[in-house]
Amino acid sequence: MGDRLFEGLRSSVVSKLTDVPKRILIGRALRSDRLGETLLPKRIALPVFASDPLSSVAYAPGEVLLVLSIAGVSAYHFSPWIALAVVVLMFTVVASYRQNVHAYPSGGGDYEVATTNLGPKAGLTVASALLVDYVLTVAVSISSGIENLGSAIPFVVEHKVACAVAVILLLTLMNLRGVKESGKLFAIPTYVFVSGVFIMIAWGAFRGLVLGDTMRAPTAQYTIRAEHQGLAGFALVFLLLRAFSSGCAALTGVEAISNGVPAFRKPKSKNAATTLAMMGLLAVTMFCGIIVLALTTKVRMAENPATDLLRNGVGVGAGYVQNPVITQVAEAVFGKGSFLFVVLAAATALVLFLAANTAYNGFPVLGSILAQDRYLPRQLHTRGDRLAFSNGIVLLAGAATLLTLIYGADSTRLIQLYIVGVFVSFTLSQTGMVRHWNRHLATERDPGRRRHMLRSRAINTFGAFLTGLVLVVVLVTKFTHGAWVALLGMCIFYVTMTAIRRHYDSVAEELAAPESASDDIVRPSRVHSVVLVSKIHRPALRALAYAKLLRSDTLEALTVNVDAAETRALREEWERRGIDVPLKVLDSPYREITRPVIEYVKRLRKESPRDAVSVIIPEYVVGHWYEHLLHNQSALRLKGRLLFTPGVMVTSVPYQLASSEAAKRRARREWSAPGSVRRGPAVERPKESSDSRA
Repeated sequence: MGDRLFEGLRSSVVSKLTDVPKRILIGRALRSDRLGETLLPKRIALPVFASDPLSSVAYAPGEVLLVLSIAGVSAYHFSPWIALAVVVLMFTVVASYRQNVHAYPSGGGDYEVATTNLGPKAGLTVASALLVDYVLTVAVSISSGIENLGSAIPFVVEHKVACAVAVILLLTLMNLRGVKESGKLFAIPTYVFVSGVFIMIAWGAFRGLVLGDTMRAPTAQYTIRAEHQGLAGFALVFLLLRAFSSGCAALTGVEAISNGVPAFRKPKSKNAATTLAMMGLLAVTMFCGIIVLALTTKVRMAENPATDLLRNGVGVGAGYVQNPVITQVAEAVFGKGSFLFVVLAAATALVLFLAANTAYNGFPVLGSILAQDRYLPRQLHTRGDRLAFSNGIVLLAGAATLLTLIYGADSTRLIQLYIVGVFVSFTLSQTGMVRHWNRHLATERDPGRRRHMLRSRAINTFGAFLTGLVLVVVLVTKFTHGAWVALLGMCIFYVTMTAIRRHYDSVAEELAAPESASDDIVRPSRVHSVVLVSKIHRPALRALAYAKLLRSDTLEALTVNVDAAETRALREEWERRGIDVPLKVLDSPYREITRPVIEYVKRLRKESPRDAVSVIIPEYVVGHWYEHLLHNQSALRLKGRLLFTPGVMVTSVPYQLASSEAAKRRARREWSAPGSVRRGPAVERPKESSDSRA
């Protein structure tokens, strides 16, 4: 415990020394009353909360074609029907979540809906699923972006893990600056990407339908070696369901808007619902457009391109880099190396990096709500200096970095873990909304409101049925391909949060103030005060003077004999000065200081259990971090051990050394100290007192 106290003290001093670079990196601290300035208009909220589903069109079409390639090129003609199924699902989910944001605008999203209507266990299941999905969103999006960028810059491919971790750190830093500032940074590339995709779809349609041009992707002349040629019956149905589940990656991040309603400007629910509709329309249009252009330009994709992608009947080899579908389509429509091709390729890579921002906004908010409900550590509930949930942001970055390192920043492996969590939350959330409307319909008598509720219930009922069906499909088709890892992660989160809640509940029960008299409120019979001294100096004399002021029943000074000569000198000076406090010397044959003091205090408690022991420790106050390494170590260890001793009160008597003036001057600076936001707005001091102090 003493070591932890020392580490905490040293960390606080080091944080002061590093405050200047911190301010440069994340900006000046913001007062709590400036929270309204960080709220988002719809034009900024769209890239902040919808960058994940919008950017998923860069890899979701490719995932569909990759799965279909198992049966060969002939299976590609099923892709429009799969795209249509994804579109129906997207519109259903968007319509369902528009009901959520109106009914539950507090920001709890799926977690609040499930907890309120289905119970705490269902809510905790949803929370576990969302936390896993947010971590995977960061890992998958950044890994995919690195692979897109690597097709143009070989260095990135050669060091993709290091580059992915660097991007995670950069995104973390940007989000620590605050939601609004990060949103401004992310808006431009997101809108450039969306505009580029729409221009590509429009120009491709114009060239094909009006000009009659023949557009061909760079892989159009390749063929695919099918792993299972001529699939039929159940095997074909299973393949199509697996392709559909891969295409459902386009829906990830839809729930983030319902979790982030508090970040919108007023009217919050209306703005969030409008943003949801805009996101759904844009994502569906881009997804379908890319699928159609991929078929038109004859894009070829293979799960194992080195052996399954054939050029003139021969495998392309291990050195071949399989570009994403969107890159191949852009090359066919705009021409390789053209200005629009370069802009879209760059915007695609960048927006995939920024897609992780959806998780950076969803995870900390959900973590704060869970911390408020005592399912996660309380530190996740507080806002940082920039009014962002800094601890949640850092936790998300750490988990995503660990996952990226384990899977080597390989998006193909990571994406198999994807989608499971989000469809668990979709299904339970929509089921909870059905129960929500049932509860309100039981008491509502107004015909107009009842019609609105019945329509909303029908939407949520269909959403629950469809997302539940998709969840079953995803589990069946992806379980052995990595979905089990996501389920394991959900179980770990669930068990951990349950244990944290149990701990907080037991602590609250133990600390609850009793209604009747107890040992905690009954006055002790007597108080024994013990002043620890090592030599006679100013701190020791101040501690003795303070101890006399307490007027304890008994007072004694205590020292430990680790050096006979020093102890003898202390006794002689004690007697020479005529100090009227008895000095007790504890022998320590093994030259320990902490153990003899602890044993002596315990012995006092054992002899008089109804008495309290007050241990008074003189301490130096220094101003430089390195001075903390040279002073107060024995005091810190003693305090740490004494905290575990019942009936013992520990008091520190500080003595300020000259160097502490430097720390005092730093504390008087105008800029806010770290953590000032957590302590609330600073109260301005009267000008007269400030002048007199100067």
